[in-house]
Amino acid sequence: MKILNIVGARPNFMKVAPLHRAFSKNKNIVSKIVHTGQHFDASMSDVFFNQLELPKPDYFLGVGSGTHTELTAKIMSAFEPILLAENPDIVLVVGDVTSTLACALVAVRNNIKVAHVESGLRSGDRTMPEEINRLLTDQISDFLFITESGAEHNLLKENIAKDKIFFVGNCMIDSLNHYLPKANSSPVLQQLNLSPREYLVMTMHRPSNVDSHQGLSQIIEILNEVTKNIKVVFPIHPRTRNKLKEFGMLDQMMANENIIVTEALGYIEFIALMNQSKLILTDSGGIQEETTYLQIPCLTFRSSTERPVTVEVGTNILMSDLNVNKTIQAVNEILLGNIKAGKIPTLWDGCAAERIMEILEKNLI
Repeated sequence: MKILNIVGARPNFMKVAPLHRAFSKNKNIVSKIVHTGQHFDASMSDVFFNQLELPKPDYFLGVGSGTHTELTAKIMSAFEPILLAENPDIVLVVGDVTSTLACALVAVRNNIKVAHVESGLRSGDRTMPEEINRLLTDQISDFLFITESGAEHNLLKENIAKDKIFFVGNCMIDSLNHYLPKANSSPVLQQLNLSPREYLVMTMHRPSNVDSHQGLSQIIEILNEVTKNIKVVFPIHPRTRNKLKEFGMLDQMMANENIIVTEALGYIEFIALMNQSKLILTDSGGIQEETTYLQIPCLTFRSSTERPVTVEVGTNILMSDLNVNKTIQAVNEILLGNIKAGKIPTLWDGCAAERIMEILEKNLI
């Protein structure tokens, strides 16, 4: 069985790494990696390949940036010749980025089966490009691997056949579980002059939060209030840095010496930072899952989440917007020790990749 694994953006790497590792141990499987280059700078791509011990991609499409439409077209055009030359048994896509949908479309149009890892997650917000990518990819996939039981309900409601749906756990947690010992020995806290549980971590990158003067003003106000009591580490996404510069607000934020601004961190360093923090403030999808597994409190600044299990079972609290007063109140409650009890969701045990491999082997070999 030949599998083409598609990666394109930073969150994909953590999901494909355990899959490629599992596939490569199976003598019946040829596993190849196609990197579309949707995220192309070293801090967002090369570091992750190195730290996750992924081999150099078999193919690098180098599509770069562009609008969602431009990217979709560039990825499809670049991927199709590779697909035809390789003629795989299955194209495996993960998550919800543009590369996921684009490569799935090319595969289906060439009568190649598609496996979608992390199927069935829904935010209900169709203004998010990721939501459209999720919906469409699931409609055309042959194997839909889900991370939480609620995803099956979503897929069945969308008329996906039950025999295509497989509850396998979470490949993101496979990577986290695998690399946590290495992260625990990382020197990142010493390098940033931090002590365990004496700092918070913030990540912000979604357009709804960082693309406006108002959103950035609220983020800075939250940071200024929070840092009266505790340090905040802010690994800054390139998009967020550019927007802060555009609105002339970067220097204002950097003037606060209790805000420790870093470039985007490597995977190992960021796990280490999360695992020793008091609280995470974020608008990321994957961090909601990682904090739930690590049992770290998390405030997520979005009106909805496609990962409801992190709220229903885990440590995540959904903040509908960047309301400063509400945020400060929530942070202070956690700093006082009033922490939401959470537990690790079912099958988030580090073995999802092996389950996926067994299902594909059973059905395709």
